Amino acid sequence: MTLQKTQVSIILVVGALVAVSTLVSGLLIASQTIQNKGNVKAIGVGVYSDSTCNQTVLSIPWGTLDPGESSDATVYIRNEGNVVVVLSMTTENWNPSSASSYMTLSWNLEEGYVLNPGQSVETVLTLLVSSSISGVEDFTFDIIITGTEST
Repeated sequence: MTLQKTQVSIILVVGALVAVSTLVSGLLIASQTIQNKGNVKAIGVGVYSDSTCNQTVLSIPWGTLDPGESSDATVYIRNEGNVVVVLSMTTENWNPSSASSYMTLSWNLEEGYVLNPGQSVETVLTLLVSSSISGVEDFTFDIIITGTEST
């Protein structure tokens, strides 16, 4: 009788482990990782990776992001001209185009931030991926940072 109870207990434990293992592997298969690189285009300003504005930023490797995650990138924007400029940021050329419906790029600068000639500002860009993203495994897009002459 004790041997049978032990065998039944072992079978139940093994069955529970198999069920948990199947559930966990199912969750892992359902997860989605997203890889990205954002190209940076600067108009009227320079975008740099260092505070001394020596290392130009041409792209931002956001790394691998899961649904609901965000990633930050610190850049330094410098007014390369001789007039005061107002900074703005947009995105374009999303590939695939549906990626723009699930991702948001923002920065920590207030709307209409003014940058004097030769002045630079540390800026944090944040890419947020929606928790409901689907159908996107890799993507690219262009980040356009513009300094427009202040009027």
